[in-house]
Amino acid sequence: MSTRPRPIRVGIVGAGSIARTRHLPGLLAIPGVEIVAVCNRSRDSASRIAREWNIPRVHGAWESLVEDESIDAVVVGAWPYLHYPVTLAALDAGKHVLTQARLAMSAREAQRMHDKALEKPELTAMVVPSPYGLTGDELLRRMIEDGFLGSLRELHVTGMNADLADPLAPIGWRQRARYSGFNMLTLGILHETAARWTAPATRVWAWALKTIPERVEPESGERVRVGTPDSVQVVTTQADGSRGLYRLSGVTWHAPGLSIEMYGSHGTIRYDLSKDRILAARRDEGDLRELVVPEELRGRWRVEEEFIAAIRGEEPVRRSTFADGVRYMQFTEAVARSSRHQIPVDLPLTEFSHPGI
Repeated sequence: MSTRPRPIRVGIVGAGSIARTRHLPGLLAIPGVEIVAVCNRSRDSASRIAREWNIPRVHGAWESLVEDESIDAVVVGAWPYLHYPVTLAALDAGKHVLTQARLAMSAREAQRMHDKALEKPELTAMVVPSPYGLTGDELLRRMIEDGFLGSLRELHVTGMNADLADPLAPIGWRQRARYSGFNMLTLGILHETAARWTAPATRVWAWALKTIPERVEPESGERVRVGTPDSVQVVTTQADGSRGLYRLSGVTWHAPGLSIEMYGSHGTIRYDLSKDRILAARRDEGDLRELVVPEELRGRWRVEEEFIAAIRGEEPVRRSTFADGVRYMQFTEAVARSSRHQIPVDLPLTEFSHPGI
């Protein structure tokens, strides 16, 4: 005789595009999950979301949603500046938490969120993982474990596009440090992806700049200073002695997109993340060849499934934990500090900064 799963009642703080395209449909597809409340940047926008998704309650402030005793779990879909306060309050209120990436504004916030989660082992705390490379993740892990690369020599991470290339385009929230903190371009999401297959970074030396230092504020029409860089280059060392090179830009026309390349003593793997294609070859082979991911190894997005399964005790959080978020936030902060002071910065960090440095 089958038993119905225990109902999980979810509240949403911040119903942006990812919440609407991923979290809401993903959660509602799971038996026994109900979305019972929503809070957005304005009550009007929250009401529209509630009508669209048949959500019974609208909260005018995230604090009241977190305090709602009928809610079991909170999904934080807001911009990074709210991840820290909402997460801590939700965990203190006895709610499970799924927060979008990037985990926080800074490494200090990320560490405190992780510490709070450790204080509440009965609660599930999970951060949305990088969606890049999920398809071939298991295949790459097995290839690397089987020695396809040999010893890693160089890691090349590329994230280049023209998203910010037009100087007349208005400023977005990601370019405002008060909303995004130390996060810049695709640095955190690509580092998180690369870290699945490589040793931890132990030192960074970075250069970051604002090619277009001012943009128009869409609401006021005034020109304002851009708060985060639109071009970042990073040289790294990893714990296994390998070296890394990160090239990130939002101001490059006809750029190559997103990719991670690993060059080892025995072979090379190139993951074209923009097209979700893996190319590889051993050193004694000719050109790189495209690999077909076997169906049994093929990964996929299952964030909402994993979150609910972890709450129900059916599986642990694998992708991604708050500890993962702490690691990539430390990397991002180290890059910002290195660029600001033009010095190499060692990892893990032993002290933390404020995004306003």
